[in-house]
Amino acid sequence: MKITRYFSDLYKVPRNPSFKSLTEKDLKYFESILPSSCIVKENLESYNEDWLSLVKGNSSLLLRPKTTQQVSAIMQYCNQETLAVVPQAGNTSQVAGGVPVHDEIILSTSSMNSIFKFDENLGVVWCDSGVVLETLNNYCMERGFIVPLDLGAKGSCHIGGNLATNAAGLRYIRYGSLHGNVLGLEAVLADGEVVSDLKALRKDNTGYDLKQLFIGSEGTLGVITKLALLLAEKPTSQYVACLGCESYEKVLQVLSLAKKELGEVISAFEFLDKPIYDLILKNVTSTRDLLRTHHNFYVIVETSGTNSEHDLEKFESFLEKVTLTGMAQDGILAQDEKQAQEIWKVREGTALSTKMEGHVFKYDVSLPLQEMYRVVERVRKRLTEEFCAGYGHVGDGNLHLAVATKNPEKTAKALEPFVYEEVQRLQGSVSAEHGVGLTKPSKLKYSKTPQALQLMKQLKTLFDPKGILNPYKVLI
Repeated sequence: MKITRYFSDLYKVPRNPSFKSLTEKDLKYFESILPSSCIVKENLESYNEDWLSLVKGNSSLLLRPKTTQQVSAIMQYCNQETLAVVPQAGNTSQVAGGVPVHDEIILSTSSMNSIFKFDENLGVVWCDSGVVLETLNNYCMERGFIVPLDLGAKGSCHIGGNLATNAAGLRYIRYGSLHGNVLGLEAVLADGEVVSDLKALRKDNTGYDLKQLFIGSEGTLGVITKLALLLAEKPTSQYVACLGCESYEKVLQVLSLAKKELGEVISAFEFLDKPIYDLILKNVTSTRDLLRTHHNFYVIVETSGTNSEHDLEKFESFLEKVTLTGMAQDGILAQDEKQAQEIWKVREGTALSTKMEGHVFKYDVSLPLQEMYRVVERVRKRLTEEFCAGYGHVGDGNLHLAVATKNPEKTAKALEPFVYEEVQRLQGSVSAEHGVGLTKPSKLKYSKTPQALQLMKQLKTLFDPKGILNPYKVLI
């Protein structure tokens, strides 16, 4: 627990004295509106601590409502009594966004997990917010569609949590953000009022699009309970390749050629540097070295289409040009689904591989493509013995920078505010896809103007005057 203690100190926030502590009277009320199976008071360690062990709260109560009406009753009471609440989905946040900081009540959506409507003509699915992403995708695949979102945490994250954080993932380059794919949602506000619009219209130009406020709000404006999601048609042909490049400049050349040669069928374009690639092979079981030779950078390219023969011909032509021009020194095209999964297993092993190294500082930033890896190199020059790696969604300009260290106090001084100052200098964003959570509220000033931050605070006050929803997160 040494890691948790250190990071808890790093992100320590004083408890808001206006929040009431839980009493026996409160417990009796919750017992009057919820079945006993929906109330948990013991063995809450995994709900109090985030996946990266950045912080550990001390909540003594977990509520697992099954309906929107139960969520509404919970929030109405908590608002009345000024009891702080943390909405929690799959607890896979990279920024400690879904766990208590102090003694907040945990409101889990895990029991709200029904898929209750599907329209194959519209390509839309309606479901509860607690449905696991992989479960939802499997359901849709059986009906000829896929969820336009894919994450390494798909086996445990909830679709409602994905909306709340505006999760992006591996195939953003093809399908875009959830802001464009969510056609409707239902949410419960801090005072228990239910805001619902699940009509799922593709076009609805009637004033403010209120659902967009909840997407990416990280549970600070309301608890998402249901949603209507626009799906993509299930590809009938899919090809995945891994390439080895000698420099980041070559990676960008491969990206440029892929956009030109593969066009609209590109569904993913990822890169990993040698340090993170080697660490994955070391720490993640069932991964193997994909290429015959070692390289400074590795690129994963995926296409998804509907014409297998045509798509394969284009992909093979692209790979031939990449190797003949020297953009890549080696490469492998997956010959079947098993080989494709082996390639993706390496990419999806990044989070686990760094976590196993102990103290890890992780940065998720948006930067101009030409500058993405230069930032990694600048950070590496400031460090002495620390592990430092860069990887991410180069097709989207999204860099993941990971630093593992045996001396976190010293490393923190070398990294911050240097990393954020570099992002500001390059006019990037301090959070590309992981959100703000507990770890970045004080860093928003490097990406947002004072006017923008003030407007965000005004919205928070409007939706949640007492500040009981996911306190200490996103805004300070």
